[in-house]
Amino acid sequence: MARIPQAEIERLKNEISVERLIIDAGVVLKKAGKDLLGCCPFHADDTASLVITPAKNLWHCFSCGIGGGPIDWVMKKNGISFRHAVELLREGISSLAAGVVQQSTVRALPVPVAFDADNQKLLNQVANYYHETLKQSPEALAYLEARGFSGEAAQAAINTFKLGFANRTLGLRLPEKNRVAGAKIRHQLIEIGLYRESGHEHFNGSLVIPVLDDAGNVVEMYGRKITDRLRPGTPLHLYLPGPHRGVWNRDAFKASEEIILCESLIDALTFWCAGFRHVTTSYGIEGFTDDLLSAFKQYGTKRILIAYDRDDAGERGAAKVAEQLQSAGLDCYRMQFPKGMDANEYALKVTPANKSLGLLIRKAVWLGQGQAPIETLLTTTETFPSLAAESVVNEKKKITEVSIEEKALPASPLPALAQMEIAHELQGDDIHLPLSNRRYRIRGLQNNHSLALLKINLFVSCGDAFYVDMLDLYSAKQRQSYISQAAIELRLKEDILKSDLSRILLKCEQLQEEAINKALKPAEPTAASISNDDRDAALALLRDPRLIERILTDFDACGLTGECTNKLIGYLAAVSRKLDKPLGIVIQSSSAAGKTSLMDAILAFVPEEDKVKYSAMTG
Repeated sequence: MARIPQAEIERLKNEISVERLIIDAGVVLKKAGKDLLGCCPFHADDTASLVITPAKNLWHCFSCGIGGGPIDWVMKKNGISFRHAVELLREGISSLAAGVVQQSTVRALPVPVAFDADNQKLLNQVANYYHETLKQSPEALAYLEARGFSGEAAQAAINTFKLGFANRTLGLRLPEKNRVAGAKIRHQLIEIGLYRESGHEHFNGSLVIPVLDDAGNVVEMYGRKITDRLRPGTPLHLYLPGPHRGVWNRDAFKASEEIILCESLIDALTFWCAGFRHVTTSYGIEGFTDDLLSAFKQYGTKRILIAYDRDDAGERGAAKVAEQLQSAGLDCYRMQFPKGMDANEYALKVTPANKSLGLLIRKAVWLGQGQAPIETLLTTTETFPSLAAESVVNEKKKITEVSIEEKALPASPLPALAQMEIAHELQGDDIHLPLSNRRYRIRGLQNNHSLALLKINLFVSCGDAFYVDMLDLYSAKQRQSYISQAAIELRLKEDILKSDLSRILLKCEQLQEEAINKALKPAEPTAASISNDDRDAALALLRDPRLIERILTDFDACGLTGECTNKLIGYLAAVSRKLDKPLGIVIQSSSAAGKTSLMDAILAFVPEEDKVKYSAMTG
């Protein structure tokens, strides 16, 4: 069962007045100092043994020996469960304080479904209830945020795809199964797969993502448990019983000739929220359905980018799906996440997601035979010759150019239009870019360690005039401010500087990406050099029949005496670092027994370049 957030429980305890609840239940209270006294309704009481402490918002009966806060009162007074009491208080039901103490069988909470609805309408109504539940569930919204879904994009996804949350409160709003209406509606919920024969809610504790058809009817549901505190064997991923039906995000097929195909709905939502709306999903690596293939054919899809997980199962699934799609005449590409990662994990680790995912889309690998297809178009462009700022031109001559343009489909893995290479000079960390009669100097690019920022100090000169300022090239507002001020100082047209800044931005992106890739690339190990004398001495040690004794003597000379076996085992493990499968040791002992001293003595014999030390603590 999904847990009620502690913050929500504390809110109810603080905001709901116990005094008001008890008065509404018909108990007459009298002032007794800072407390209130009344007759307890839970037993025959003529001594006013019920005490209410308003300052602490608590009640207690000295005869019954029971007490608590507002939730405890509602549970006791109405004979209901903790969760049911919480839901009643959340809803602010006025009748929760009335009536005699008994096990309630008539729900005070409003019922979110119609008892005369057919199966399709009932499925839609439950999906709507889950949707409203999610919007009021801090735990579900916190889970979405932890998976990278926040802000306006996440809110749009929640509303567009009717994301929901099943927290077992549906059953609290239905009549009990010992009543005719309660038994009937539960039987119907079992028929459509939302309830199990055991009476439990199928998607309990899960984020719920429905799959809708063109008419807005729910044809499939996916559930993802939002907590890892589950009994062993509990599945994290759930669907409605029976074969998978429907296609998620059918609008993508109508809007784009290229579709990103994910392995899971969470991954597909990741692309959608990052701005890549032409995305859909299969239902796991073995869940590519005929409905999906039919949709590709129906809407004339030309290209598929397979974005399955980059693990062994994902690779097998991608190869299998690619074979099916290519047989149907579709072009297939494979998006290459880092080993072991999926789209959601990658987007969380490499931010911003729109840039990191966009880069992988452009670098997707062609899975077909031969050269990847290119769409070519004959285009005409009207241009004017570029003019130097100080030139005087009496006549502008219009030129019409005819060129072949390689046009890719949206978010194509093919590279964008070829960029004009800008020659640059490096002077230390400074980057110098000559552009016609203008000269630019860039400083601070090396301080950007994320693809989300491109902050630089940019100096530009033209003749004797110059301008310098700090700006983030990714900020359109800052770029425009720089262009406007530089145009005044240099007496140049803004269009010229705007073109320069566009080229500088692309150049900085290129240099930044190269620098980040270089920093992430593992350093090539350098071969150790050794003199002939040192080599002879080392071989003499290794060949000495007294090698073991000499090792122990060296340990003693370094200050660690005794523990001969432990020292030798530790030394052996340290030496094995040069093997393909080195040994590992775990040292266990009571506190202050010398574990650290033994470890430090062993590691003292290991060269610094071969040694990494770190400490870790459990929770």
